[in-house]
Amino acid sequence: MNLDVLKDAYEQAIRKELINSKAIGAAFPHAAPGGQYNREAPQFWTGGFWGGILWLVYRKTRDPEVYKILCDIEERLDGPMEAFVDLHHDVGFMWMPTAVAHYRCDGNEQARVRGLKAANLLAGRFNLAGHFLRAWNDGEWEDSQGLAIIDCLMNLSLLYWASREINDPRFCQIALAHAETVLENFVREDGTVCHIVRFDPVTGKRLGVVGGQGKSPDSVWARGQSWAIYGFALTCRETGERKFLDAAKKTAGWYMDHLPENGIPCWDFMADSTDDYAKDTSSACCAASGMIEISNLCTDPGEKERYYSMAVSLLEKLTENCSDFSGQTQGLIDYGTVHFPRKRFINQPIIYGDFFYLEALTKLQGGQGIF
Repeated sequence: MNLDVLKDAYEQAIRKELINSKAIGAAFPHAAPGGQYNREAPQFWTGGFWGGILWLVYRKTRDPEVYKILCDIEERLDGPMEAFVDLHHDVGFMWMPTAVAHYRCDGNEQARVRGLKAANLLAGRFNLAGHFLRAWNDGEWEDSQGLAIIDCLMNLSLLYWASREINDPRFCQIALAHAETVLENFVREDGTVCHIVRFDPVTGKRLGVVGGQGKSPDSVWARGQSWAIYGFALTCRETGERKFLDAAKKTAGWYMDHLPENGIPCWDFMADSTDDYAKDTSSACCAASGMIEISNLCTDPGEKERYYSMAVSLLEKLTENCSDFSGQTQGLIDYGTVHFPRKRFINQPIIYGDFFYLEALTKLQGGQGIF
């Protein structure tokens, strides 16, 4: 392990995002075809990741211009909150890296209220019969009332935070119930996970697996595997229930055992010669940050070192093969894939890949993550 290389990568990433802050401002970037980030509407599910990057930058630099941009981002997110109807299961991805990060940084009361509003909205998506948080809304996916997705494991952090913040166990109960459902219904015997499971929204009965962003319902979508690695670790951290740590270890072990030598996964682990040109570094970035969490939760020194080394190995390979610290482009990590089945942004920098890369590097320097 050469931690000096990753320390230097961290410093270069901070410098690059400071430059980016002047060009991007209080916008909502998503993917960077040609090296320059596009813009999405505030209610798009990735709306919090640029703010998350800037909070990591602000903690390091205390740059007042960055702080102003962060406040502007939060204010722009008030629009979707007030409109309400366009919001979805990913409100944790939107308000944990923005409002909650703000409140944790300086105790801003308005930021706290924003986070609590988002938590209430997420809790309101809970299906009591099936013990899951509903994914998507009508019109976004056919018959979405009974759909649950692996991504939601990461959004549970918002509910755990709210439960502690107002000393109300309901939020934690909902998050834990959803995590239990995912553990029982999404994780396969070999440690892989599926993306989408359909339940009967009235009875709660599991109806089957649905194809999503992976190659097939039975394949292993790379980013979905990473959501599981990190998400299960977070639920163990917040609840102390070791079965979720076991699940995080199992999913992480499969992930590392099936990576190519360069450490960069294809968009789906079952990709073949027709589609294995599409990589997804965002998966590796998220997995690395999740493995640091696993390491922190392990009590056995050997296990602690194992998962730490796995995270460092991923970050070293990402830095060596995919990083771009130049000022000519805006993306940090190249070769991310948003949605291969729909041919959306293939082998491009993606904002959540950049976020999880910087979050993982921040943790290695002794800093706190966002989730």
